[in-house]
Amino acid sequence: MEQLDQQQTETLAAIADAATPDAVEAIRVAALGKQGWVSALLKSLGGMTPEQRTSEGPKIQGVREAVTAALASRKAVLESAVLEARLAAETVDLSLPAPEMPKGSIHPVAQVMDELAEIFADMGFAVASGPEIEDDWHNFTALNMPETHPARAMHDTFYFPDKDADGRSMLLRTHTSPVQIRTMLKEGAPLRIIAPGRVYRSDSDATHTPMFHQIEGLVIDKGIHLGHLKWTLETFLKAFFEREDIVLRLRPSYFPFTEPSVEVDVGYTLVGGKRVVGGSGDAADGGWMEVLGSGMVNRKVIEFGGLDPDEWQGFAFGTGVDRLAMLKYGLDDLRAFFDGDARWLGHYGFGALDVPTLSGGVGVRS
Repeated sequence: MEQLDQQQTETLAAIADAATPDAVEAIRVAALGKQGWVSALLKSLGGMTPEQRTSEGPKIQGVREAVTAALASRKAVLESAVLEARLAAETVDLSLPAPEMPKGSIHPVAQVMDELAEIFADMGFAVASGPEIEDDWHNFTALNMPETHPARAMHDTFYFPDKDADGRSMLLRTHTSPVQIRTMLKEGAPLRIIAPGRVYRSDSDATHTPMFHQIEGLVIDKGIHLGHLKWTLETFLKAFFEREDIVLRLRPSYFPFTEPSVEVDVGYTLVGGKRVVGGSGDAADGGWMEVLGSGMVNRKVIEFGGLDPDEWQGFAFGTGVDRLAMLKYGLDDLRAFFDGDARWLGHYGFGALDVPTLSGGVGVRS
């Protein structure tokens, strides 16, 4: 026990003299580590007689507690001293101007999404959403797209290997039109919604990417006709491009989910070699540019939506949000939207206070 008292005295003295947290840690390992002398004494209790354990055990435990307490106390003192020294060295000169802080910006696609929501909200449209992982019934069948339709091919659509509980093929939605079906089934009619969101197709070039953004609109009511569609789109485009000289041209087309179907062209004028939306497409310095697909909702689609097509009619339209952003803000390569280049976003991005409003202008920049 004399040797035990001497070891305790020497260890406590070494702890008191330790000048750094690393030195304290070294003493802890030497005393309380797996190979430490206090740990060795604790292990020796197993080979003692009951009488010896009763006598020596409390002494060894007392040494262990004394060393542990001294280590903790010294460590706290040294760490406090290190912190005080750091605080004293890290001073701030308040007479200097504050350093420039990095600031984020709103992506042009997110900004255009907000602009579209603001415009259509003013016309009484609600925003609807749906899953990006869809089944082929909502994505194709309920939209009157036959099994042989090219859009169902593997080279155009991203399919998952597994089917859902009902045996339907699962895929990444190719458009936001499934939201129209889900909303009709859930809410019935009348309806007036827009469905913005991400969609996926197997395509990639300067004007196409595997993931892009669409917005689709749906109106279901009684007595709806093609004139309502034309007025809605004309009002929307005038508000979005913030020009009154918007001229539309409706061309007959074909979509499985609308009948009749029309492609919507908008007139543009060449300014400095670039297309600027506005003016008649028949002018000498202008032309026509397709911006929307639309039409009257097919009777079969209304039936798939759980409604009576003899009672309810409607129109639908859809366009690419990224394409609208390119037209409005003069961007020429869709792939730059998804490169994650902070320099590009810093140049084309919007400030947090650039909130679109019809009164202040949906394209305003602070």
